[in-house]
Amino acid sequence: MCRACNAQGLPARIRAGRHTGAAGRIPYRRTGVATVSSDEQYDPRAVQDKWQARWAELDPFKAVEEDDGRERRYALDMFPYPSGDLHMGHAEAFAIGDVPARYWFQRGYNVLHPIGWDSFGLPAENAAIKRDSHPAEWTYANIDTQAASFKRYAPAFDWSRRLHTSDPEYYRWTQWLFLRFYERGLAYRKGGQVNWCPNDQTVLANEQVVGGHCERCGALVEKRVLTQWYFKITEYADRLLEDMKQLEGKWPERVLLMQRNWIGRSTGADVDFVIEGRDEPVTVYTTRPDTLYGATFMVVAADADLAEEIVAPEQRTAFEAYREEVSRESEIERLSTERDKTGVFLGRYAINPVNGERIPVWASDYVLAEYGHGAIMAVPAHDQRDLDFALKFGLDVRVVVDTGEPHPTETGVATTGDGRIVNSPAIEGLSKAEGIARITEVLAERGTGKASVNFRLRDWLVSRQRFWGCPIPIVHCEACGEVPVPDEQLPVRLPDNLRGADLAPKGTSPLAAAADWVNVECPKCGGSAKRDTDTMDTFVDSSWYYFRYCSPDYTEGPFDVEQVRKWMPIDQYTGGVEHAILHLLYSRFFTKVLYDMGMVDFTEPFTRLLNQGQVILNAKAMSKTTGNLVDLGEQIAEHGVDVVRLAMLFSGPPEDDIDWADVSLHGMAKFLSRVHRIASEVASDPGADATTGDEGLRRVTHHTISEATTLVDSHRFNVAISRIMELVNATRKAIDSGPGAADPAVREAAETIAILLSLFAPYTAEESWALLGRSAPVTKAGWPTADPVLLVQETVTCVVQVAGKVKDRLEISPEISDADLEALALASPKVQDALGGPPPRRVIVRAPKIVNIVPGA
Repeated sequence: MCRACNAQGLPARIRAGRHTGAAGRIPYRRTGVATVSSDEQYDPRAVQDKWQARWAELDPFKAVEEDDGRERRYALDMFPYPSGDLHMGHAEAFAIGDVPARYWFQRGYNVLHPIGWDSFGLPAENAAIKRDSHPAEWTYANIDTQAASFKRYAPAFDWSRRLHTSDPEYYRWTQWLFLRFYERGLAYRKGGQVNWCPNDQTVLANEQVVGGHCERCGALVEKRVLTQWYFKITEYADRLLEDMKQLEGKWPERVLLMQRNWIGRSTGADVDFVIEGRDEPVTVYTTRPDTLYGATFMVVAADADLAEEIVAPEQRTAFEAYREEVSRESEIERLSTERDKTGVFLGRYAINPVNGERIPVWASDYVLAEYGHGAIMAVPAHDQRDLDFALKFGLDVRVVVDTGEPHPTETGVATTGDGRIVNSPAIEGLSKAEGIARITEVLAERGTGKASVNFRLRDWLVSRQRFWGCPIPIVHCEACGEVPVPDEQLPVRLPDNLRGADLAPKGTSPLAAAADWVNVECPKCGGSAKRDTDTMDTFVDSSWYYFRYCSPDYTEGPFDVEQVRKWMPIDQYTGGVEHAILHLLYSRFFTKVLYDMGMVDFTEPFTRLLNQGQVILNAKAMSKTTGNLVDLGEQIAEHGVDVVRLAMLFSGPPEDDIDWADVSLHGMAKFLSRVHRIASEVASDPGADATTGDEGLRRVTHHTISEATTLVDSHRFNVAISRIMELVNATRKAIDSGPGAADPAVREAAETIAILLSLFAPYTAEESWALLGRSAPVTKAGWPTADPVLLVQETVTCVVQVAGKVKDRLEISPEISDADLEALALASPKVQDALGGPPPRRVIVRAPKIVNIVPGA
C-alpha cells in the first residue's frame, strides 16, 4: 500500500490507481510516515487574502516585451466564456494549464501566460431577452465575477494583457481580418441549403450539428435555403492534413485522428454521366471507379438542385412530396444504416460511360447534397446502402468483383473485399489497385472522367442571424453590389439601443430592424445602401485571439508582427478535447492564411496540446437537470484554493476524468498541514550549508528534484505530487527521529518542498517560503538543480527467491554483473538452507533487482 496516500486518508480505489502515469505503474518509494500532530491548525484558507494582495502588488507573472536574454515561453489556456462564475471544469482546466507556466517561471524563462474572455455569443443574448437588457450588461458583469474568482484561484496570469472579444477595440480587427479574407477570395457569399436551429433562430456550421441536433441548445436542426457568408477553408484542406506531421507526438493522437477524419480526404475519380434530356453531363465522384461496370442506377440527393432540375413532369408531384419529407430529417437519420431506404424515381435515365447502358435515376435521402457533386453511381453488389435500396425497389444487382462470397441477392449482404474484377471488359481479371488505375486512364482517354480528390470538409459557414456577435463589415448597394467597409471606418459597431424584446429571434437578424444602423451611404458610389445584418460565428473571434495577446494594445493592426514572431508559436496549449474539430481546426486555418499574408512565419499555432478530462460525480457528468452539480465557490470557501487545486491535480493524469466523489479533500488538507508544520519547525538559518547535513535526507531531496523535473516535463503532475509527499514524509522522519530540525539538510528539503509545491498549491508554498525566512516570492526562487553525485545509488536491495518465496535480501552495487550476483545469491546461508543440499536446477538473474532460484530434484 502507498504509505503517503494512506497517510492522506485517500479512498482505496484512488490509492490503487493514483501513481500510474503515461509510462504505466510507477513504484512508490517507501519512507517513514510520522503521525500527524493533533496540534496542527494550519488553515489553507487563512493565507489566501494575504498573498493575493502581495502578488497583486509585486505582479510577479508579467511578461517582459523587451529582449532581456531569457528564453521565451508562451503558455495558453483556452479562454473561458462568461456564462456565470467559474465552475469545476474551469478549476481543473486552469489548474492543469497553470503548472507548466509556473514551472517555466521557476526555470527562469520569460513567460507569457495571458487571460481573456470569449465574450460574444448566444447565452448573453438570450439572457438579455429574458432580462430586457443589453447583452453587454450580463456579459461584463459575469466577466467581473470570473475575474475576481480567477484571482482567488491564483493562476499565474499576466493580467495586463486581458482582452474581451466583444470590445470594439478587439472586434475592429476581427472585421479587418474578414476583409483581408474577402480580398483573397476566402470570404464569399452564396445561397444554398444550410443547417437552421429553430430554437436559436440562426444557422449553424456543419461542425455545430451533433447527431442532427444543435450543439448548443439541443434542438432538432432543419434545412433551409439562405444566402450566407462562408470562409473557404476547403482551399486549405490538403495543407491542414499535411501539416499535421508537425504535430505528431506533440498533440494527442486522438485529436489528430478526429481532424483527419473530419477533413476526410479520399482519392478516386470524377466520372461524367450523360442524363437524357440534359445538355450538361452530371459529374459523379467515386472512390471505386473499378466498379463502374456494376453501376446499375444513379441516386441524386433529394434536396440537391440537380434533382429539382431533372425530375420529369409526370414525377414532379411525387418528388416534391418526398422532398418535403426529407427536409424534416436530420443528417444523422439520413446516414443511418438501420433505416429502411426511401426514394422516388425521377423519370430520367443516365448513360453509364463505360458500357453505354441506360440506368434509372432516383432521388433518395441517403445521399447528401454536400457530398461530392450531390449524386452517386450506385453499385449495389458492393455497397450495402446501394444494395438495400436496390432490393427495396427491385433494381439490378451485378457482381463486378469476385471475392468468392455468395451473390449479394442471396444473402442480402454486399461483398466489399478486394478480389479480382469480373464482368468488366476493359479491366477484366485485374486487382482493385490495377483496375482503378486502368479504368481512370480509359475515362481520361474517352474524355468522360479523370482522377480526383474529394474531401468531407465543407466551407465554414460564418453567418449568424443574431445580434451579439461581430458585425460583418460589408455594405450592399444596388449599384455596386457588395462593398467592403473601408479600413478607416472600422469598427462597424453594434448599435447600443437594442434591448430585450428587440433581440428576440424572428428568423432574421435583430440588426435588420435597426433602421438607423442598417441604412448607410455606399462607401464606393455615395448612394443609398444597407449594411449586412448578419454577425459572425463566435469561432471567428477565437480563431485568432492568441495572436492579440502578444500585443493587446497595438493599434496599427490585429497584432504587432514582431511581437508575434518573438512569442509564437505557442509552446503549450491547454483545453478540452471537445474543441478538437471546431476551434482547433479553425485556428490552424487562420494561421495558414496569416502565413500566406506574410504576417507570421509559422504554419501551426500550437506546438503542444494538452487536453484535460471532465470533472464528474459518481461516474456521471455534472448537470443542473440531474441535480448533481458541485459548486466550486462552496468547495473553495470550505476547503481553500490549495486543497481544491491539489485535489484536482493529484486525482490522476490530466487527460483522465475526475470523479469528485472519490476525491479526498480532507487528505489534501492534512498533507498541506504537514508541509506548513515542517516549514515552521526548521531551525537552521537561511543559506545554511546543506552539504554538512544528513546525506540520507539529501539523497531523497535530490532524487525528488530529479524525478519531479522529469514528471512535470511529461505532464505527469499527479506522480510529481506523490514524490513531494514522499519527501515530506522523509523530512518529517528526519525532524522527529533523525538529525533534527536544525540540520541544514532539513532546511534544504523544506525549501525544495516549497518550490516544487508552488506549481500545485501556491498559497501554502508562499506561506512556507516566508516561514523559512525568505523575503522574495517563492515564484522567484528558481527551480532547484539535482546534484548528480547524490543521484548515484551506492547500493540497491536485491530480492532472492527460492521456489517463488523470498529467502534473502542482498545490499549490492547497482552495477553488479549477472554472474557476480548469481554467485552472491548462491553463497547466502539462507538460500543454502532453503535449497537443502542439491544444486539448483535453474538460476534466473535480473541484476540488480532479483534472483529466482529453481531448486534441484
